[in-house]
Amino acid sequence: MADMILVVAEQREGKLNRASFETIAAAQAIAKETGWAVEVVLPGQGVAALAQELATKAVGKVYALEAEALKAYTSDAYVHALKAFIVEKQSKVVLFPHTYQVRDFAPRLALGLDRTLISDATGYKFEGGALKFTRQMFQGKFTADVSFGGDAPWMATVQIGAFRGDQAENGSAPVENVTAAVADAPARVTPHEVFQEAKQTVDLSQAEVIVAVGRGIKEQKNLALAENLAAVLGGEVAASRPICDNGWLPLERQIGSSGQTVAPKLYIALGVSGAIQHIVGMKGARTIVAVNKDPEAPIFEIADVAVVGDLFQVVPALTEEIKKAKGSQ
Repeated sequence: MADMILVVAEQREGKLNRASFETIAAAQAIAKETGWAVEVVLPGQGVAALAQELATKAVGKVYALEAEALKAYTSDAYVHALKAFIVEKQSKVVLFPHTYQVRDFAPRLALGLDRTLISDATGYKFEGGALKFTRQMFQGKFTADVSFGGDAPWMATVQIGAFRGDQAENGSAPVENVTAAVADAPARVTPHEVFQEAKQTVDLSQAEVIVAVGRGIKEQKNLALAENLAAVLGGEVAASRPICDNGWLPLERQIGSSGQTVAPKLYIALGVSGAIQHIVGMKGARTIVAVNKDPEAPIFEIADVAVVGDLFQVVPALTEEIKKAKGSQ
């Protein structure tokens, strides 16, 4: 039996996390160099339809790992079910998207399997038969290639935006329904409805369009410029750390090493200088548009479209043009 890479996909409230496809893309890339097979497992209950979505990618098989205990997420249930499944399948590598949920249960799963977990990997290397994963250190100032010291299964989480989900190769895979192993004892945590701090709380990692603001916005009242632009684009507003530190936007809208990591289709940076702490959180965006009056702003080094100008003139004009274009459709 060929060595196998197992991708643990994530769903929540009947919807797949986009990062699952990014992790499949990572597994496919590794498989091309190693010759290993790729399979996907989706824990939950009533997830057959979502498993069919994953089966449209070029993988060997998709498993719908189901049980009543997995209907609502708890760390206990996920660890017990996935531990049994991974041992049964004898996976060589287990990859997870680096999401909030995975960060909660994956360390416990690794401990239960007595194996190593490399977290928040941005890339990989396969040299001399050894698989290594690349991690950022010191807020992205350095990177390190980390290898596994113990036996397989080797486990790693993949940073959101490190791989392109839309570049995951398409295919047609069979779906197998599997009854998950369930612990004899009840879970120590009783799940309730998903908590939200406020109505504006948003998981920016799922946004396809993000309009981010930095110090160049000058005053809190000027956030309306970004909000109007985001509204016409159907996107979300985000910010660099100084904006959130000032309390102009809630912390859940902060992008960067101390905030969220995102990979939208379109990222518009308004008055964002481009400090390394911010860039590590958004460099995976497919298209980056930056507006800044400073021609030497570091953000321009990674921008696909660089607009050197006054955002207070550029943004209203851009918003109006988009409105006109939409009105003519």
